[in-house]
Amino acid sequence: MTQPQRDCVIAGGGPAGMMLGYLLARAGLAVTVVEKHADFFRDFRGDTVHPSTITLLAELGLREKFLALPVTRLCTLDAVIEGERMTLVDFGVLRAPDNFLVLAPQWDFLDFLAQEARTLPGFDLQMDTEAIGLLRAPLDRDAGREDAQGTDSAGDVLGLRVRSAGGDQQIHARLTVAADGRTSALREAAGLRAVESGVPIDVLWFSLPKPSDPPPATLAYVSSAGMVLTIDRGDTYQSGLIIKKGAFPAMQQTGITEFRSRLVAAAPVLAGVADTLTEWEQIKLLTVQINRLLRWHRPGFIAIGDAAHAMSPMFGVGVNYAIQDAVALANAITPQLRQGVVPERTLAGVQARRERPVKVMQAIQGRGHRVIARATVGKRVLSLGAVRLLRLGSPVLRRILARVVGVGLLPEHVRTPLGGSR
Repeated sequence: MTQPQRDCVIAGGGPAGMMLGYLLARAGLAVTVVEKHADFFRDFRGDTVHPSTITLLAELGLREKFLALPVTRLCTLDAVIEGERMTLVDFGVLRAPDNFLVLAPQWDFLDFLAQEARTLPGFDLQMDTEAIGLLRAPLDRDAGREDAQGTDSAGDVLGLRVRSAGGDQQIHARLTVAADGRTSALREAAGLRAVESGVPIDVLWFSLPKPSDPPPATLAYVSSAGMVLTIDRGDTYQSGLIIKKGAFPAMQQTGITEFRSRLVAAAPVLAGVADTLTEWEQIKLLTVQINRLLRWHRPGFIAIGDAAHAMSPMFGVGVNYAIQDAVALANAITPQLRQGVVPERTLAGVQARRERPVKVMQAIQGRGHRVIARATVGKRVLSLGAVRLLRLGSPVLRRILARVVGVGLLPEHVRTPLGGSR
């Protein structure tokens, strides 16, 4: 079965896909987003909405409505390093009013975007619908390059093949976007190759109740005993233990009791709540990756967000870089989609623009991994002298990190018009 042709079809209802779908529909275009899950509820996804994203929501007239949700605002980020508490980031130095970070479960953020997008006539969200392949322009049959589906692996992309409870369907579109995450099947179907950067760590994610007398909001506890993340979710922590790459199976062999002991040694504040972890099913492994496609696009196709560049959870910037990709792409393609076609040179321009900040941030994350990896093998992350220097220089560091983490290296702004006719 073939669905009506769309201006754009997007695989993946994550932050990049939902933001792009909203922006294009807001500009009066016909867009379909397909999401393979029946809802947005997946735990241990990025919860941080950075100041740059709050600014984008303001530009869309959605800022106050979003902030009215049950979210947590943080003006500073503290860490305890080798027993010394210090404020590493002060978003208060940024330009008001968007001088704070928001913690919001990602499913709430995505539900919010979906609800707003559904008010737009050109928006179509198909949940529980999986993208299973690309539609291709047929090439010369005599060349012998056509595949079993009657499409060709080298032809221009014309849309998606999708599968849902109603069966397999085809969605034809002028532009197809892969926003289906770091395990994207579509980027492989498009013949795009990712270059991996070596990462020495993984993260074990789990939820913990807050202690009865919680300390000030603390992003991380870092010492030679380990590194533990404690992200505030109201009455609970979304917590993470940084471990050596590939070490999880060995940890499981030593048992959950040893895991709790390791957790409390690194973050003593959790001593009263760690015993709520009683089985490994409560603990999820995040295999940390940093990679980047050499080329993000083909004729009629582009990958964005984690499908184009998997980011580390360091600084929590992955969600916001994905959203920045969506805004940059919408700005570039909206006028051309209204004319009926997006030249590949436009897609190449989007990659060139977004690849620059991605490369810099991934390099910063890579260096940071090498430092914190010391904590996974019982070594001090920083000497006492370095901790003291860090404290002395912290006012300058706070300003730098507020800009780099909160705003980003090349912040995008909404340039797409509201509505309009073809």
